[in-house]
Amino acid sequence: MKNRKLLMIPGPIEMDPAVLRAMGEITTSHVAPNFIESFGSSIELMRKIWFAPSGQPFIVSGSGTLAMDMAVCNLIEPNDNALVISTGYFGERYKNILATYGVNVTVLQASIGGTVPLDIIEQELASKKYKLVTITHVDTSTGVLNNPKPIAALAKKYKALSILDGVCATAGEITEQENWGIDVVLTGSQKAIGVPPGLALFVVSEKAMKVWKDRKSPVQNYYGSFDNWLPIMQAYEARKASYFGTPPVNLIRALEVSLRLIDKEGIKNRVQTHITYARAFRKAIKALQLELVPRNEKVAAHTMSAIYYPENINADQFRKDVSEYGVILAGGLHSEIKHLYFRIGHMGTINKSDLVATLSAIEYALKQQNYSFKLGSSIATFLKHI
Repeated sequence: MKNRKLLMIPGPIEMDPAVLRAMGEITTSHVAPNFIESFGSSIELMRKIWFAPSGQPFIVSGSGTLAMDMAVCNLIEPNDNALVISTGYFGERYKNILATYGVNVTVLQASIGGTVPLDIIEQELASKKYKLVTITHVDTSTGVLNNPKPIAALAKKYKALSILDGVCATAGEITEQENWGIDVVLTGSQKAIGVPPGLALFVVSEKAMKVWKDRKSPVQNYYGSFDNWLPIMQAYEARKASYFGTPPVNLIRALEVSLRLIDKEGIKNRVQTHITYARAFRKAIKALQLELVPRNEKVAAHTMSAIYYPENINADQFRKDVSEYGVILAGGLHSEIKHLYFRIGHMGTINKSDLVATLSAIEYALKQQNYSFKLGSSIATFLKHI
């Protein structure tokens, strides 16, 4: 019997065994030839998976929040205007990051479960000169999916840079950075990329790199400045050692393994698998008469699901029963509805048996509280649509 539980939260996620083996390799020097090769290969693979052949990848020790921070601190200057398109908790986080650097921040806040209409975004962009626009691809607090392509097109139309927070999306949702004209696409290693937490990953467009080079004031962040990190990325890609801060050797080795697995499968195939599983999973949830936080299928993420508890269900007991069954889910995160819903991650190397086990655990927990439904209905529905 397994002596651990199935981790089905929206990050960290279940890892491929090959990635875990890489994490367990003997730690080498950050200037060793084999590590230099891993680092350089990872940079090159990111361009393929991001669909950004001309972009500049960055791999930095830190969380997805560091990637969010670095993406803006290098591109904005005090008193610039920034527009945040918010669909939940992480739009609010971007507002706070930007405010730290003395930026004038405007937030367009979607109602819970919805997105901000394009005409509202265009109206705001036309109202004054914006330096950049931030977009949350999938907000982990709501499971809401934004379509970044038309928003990025609007940003380009009004000569603003676009930054896509892909923490809960990149490698799990369709993202074509250069084709869509997005200036920065960022993520963290622990989501659909499929590596343990600890790496901030992002790719910056040529246009955005020029904006950084042409800035009139110094970057107001020492650790996150491109001045310090760009020479490191360039050196390792050229297969030369360099140093600013000691890189997390095993994490970057694991990143290379995971990126190679994604590339071997094909990023388009990987994304399509996410879409297929997510649609079947949502149908299964609805077979239990449970409601999703996203308002409709069009704005529902393919990397995670946010699900309202039924009425008269004790949320703490529900999650406890799911855990005792052998599956770990996440509680709510959005402050306005935190105690009304739970969250499930289904990204990365997730498979059919993981999702069947998760549905089985949900049914078990609901049954423990005498919720009325047909036993096995969610599993049958999922298998019918997979």
